[in-house]
Amino acid sequence: MKIGLVVYGGLEQTSGGYRYDRQLVSALEDRGDDVDVISIPRRLEDDPAGVVSDRTTSARPNSDTAPSIRERLDRPYDVLLQDELCHPALVQHNPHLEGPETIVSLVHLLRSPDPTKDDPAVRARERRYLESVDAAICTSGYTRERTTALVDTDLPTLVAPPAGRHEEPALSSEAVAKRARADPLEVAFVGTLVPRKNLVTLLEALARIDEAGRDWHLTVVGRHDADPAYVRDVRDRIGALELGDRVTITGKVETARLESILERSHVLAVPARYEGFGMVHLEAMEYGVVPVAGSVGGASEFVADGRNGVVVEPTDPSSLADRLGALAADRDRLATLGMRALETAAAHPSWAETMDEIRAFLGRRLDEADDANGGDSP
Repeated sequence: MKIGLVVYGGLEQTSGGYRYDRQLVSALEDRGDDVDVISIPRRLEDDPAGVVSDRTTSARPNSDTAPSIRERLDRPYDVLLQDELCHPALVQHNPHLEGPETIVSLVHLLRSPDPTKDDPAVRARERRYLESVDAAICTSGYTRERTTALVDTDLPTLVAPPAGRHEEPALSSEAVAKRARADPLEVAFVGTLVPRKNLVTLLEALARIDEAGRDWHLTVVGRHDADPAYVRDVRDRIGALELGDRVTITGKVETARLESILERSHVLAVPARYEGFGMVHLEAMEYGVVPVAGSVGGASEFVADGRNGVVVEPTDPSSLADRLGALAADRDRLATLGMRALETAAAHPSWAETMDEIRAFLGRRLDEADDANGGDSP
């Protein structure tokens, strides 16, 4: 198949969505497909929450004008794949494209169902975009439900979840059990510092554990450039809660250091207010790290509360403090949850399995488009 993949900026960006896109390009090429990556620039107003980085783009000068983007999209692709994050730049073009046989949206994270931002204009624009594509690939069942609820058409969809970083568990069950006995309770937060990821609530919860006399340490990993005002709020809250000696803020780190942090952590706590999938929870589970996830989004599809992790109401610091405090106090329970997390990660679909599902789905969409056009697929 001849495939175009539309992304904001370059594929080298560090978010989970871009890692998914890189895996997809590599898998399609390994299976004999010809893939063009169509990198388009974003405007700040397209992405005010800093969902993607604006530091890199391979788009040529003046490529943000309508003719140049449309010219790059309107080519004889069998499948034009579009990262849904680009929808503000694509919604005006899709209805006019004649070159691609079929257009498929890759939906990592819808913006309009985000409970932290209720914007009718965003919802209307996202709906128009989804009604302009022929099918959608979603990274979780939760995201698929929200996608199909937005559109009036019967949109064909596939749930294709991401995998982690390792084919096998990254830590043995014996190592997980031994680590569970170590003090203090090592908590990691991994994610871009934006309100949706909800680091402030985690800090408030940990401060309550501190008051109860539990020993803990928090390592905060993630970009600081998406929302500088929120980063200042985080630092102010750390100071106000007098947690400076209990919190280490690393900023963005290389893969080797992230894996070292996960290897020594007991808990990964990212109680996000809204998450499309929550890839970082799965990555932590490969190390037997107990995931603590917010209840809104796709993470609860593989994080089972009380079995292999903890699922919390993201706006309730008191409940989060109780659950974290219980893990700090009961190291047998911490070890059990960690070993079950290992088992969950090992049983999760691999990248190869997910990519096989995607390629088969794209083939079916192309066959249907070809039948509708009365022609033969290449």
